[in-house]
Amino acid sequence: MFKNFVIILATLFLLMSNVNAGSDGDLVLKKNQPAEIKDCFEKINRATFAFNQALDGIIFKPVASAYRVLPSPVKTGVSNSLNNLTNVITIPNNILQGEFKKAGINSGRFIINTTIGILGFIDVAQYLGFPEYEKEDYGQSLATMGVGPGCYVVLPVLGPSTVRDASASIINFAGGDAWYNVTVNNDTRYFSDFDYYASKLTSGVDFRAKNFNAIENLEKNSIDFYASVKSLYLQDRQQKILNVNKIIETQNDGDWEEIDSQ
Repeated sequence: MFKNFVIILATLFLLMSNVNAGSDGDLVLKKNQPAEIKDCFEKINRATFAFNQALDGIIFKPVASAYRVLPSPVKTGVSNSLNNLTNVITIPNNILQGEFKKAGINSGRFIINTTIGILGFIDVAQYLGFPEYEKEDYGQSLATMGVGPGCYVVLPVLGPSTVRDASASIINFAGGDAWYNVTVNNDTRYFSDFDYYASKLTSGVDFRAKNFNAIENLEKNSIDFYASVKSLYLQDRQQKILNVNKIIETQNDGDWEEIDSQ
């Protein structure tokens, strides 16, 4: 009863914003086919990829190795908290994509987990029967509106992306990311720039730790690690845009894009 009450209230509130978003599913599928996305900046991308690999070896891999030995409840709590925080991006994008029911559910999740769940450390909403949480971002919203991905790009530190998705991150700094607004733009007495960047860094470490063996195996067994990562990323990105969940190549990696530019 409590779960339904929260969802209904949140949904009614969100429906007050009359936003229509949608496009032909076949067109979205065609535009985001991995084979259709060109690697226009391959030389630059490979150089950036090599830089990211070096940075991974120096920072993320050693820290992730240490992070992995932490007690499971601590790691789960950190992941839950980070996932809860991404709701501030997911909820407005649920609305932009016309997914008002999901927006209501995720709003209910965010309210419950932020309060009762101690800033999201405990996923109380899950125990109350809320559906599984799916992340959305502005790049996905642009894709559902028919905006093509453009060329494949590799961003320093952040890794694989496309021109569309990298450009969409600008929306965050223009007011699309409530967490960024509270911490960086409006440096309140409770939060500061440090909190924002620390959360991003922790997301990177959490991602690397979750996918530690998968990344190591992919690198070890790939003839061209760069090409393998590109293929894996673009396939995963297509599935996220279409809201489907299938095994990608030889890996079932639901967290592949957990750290991104959004």
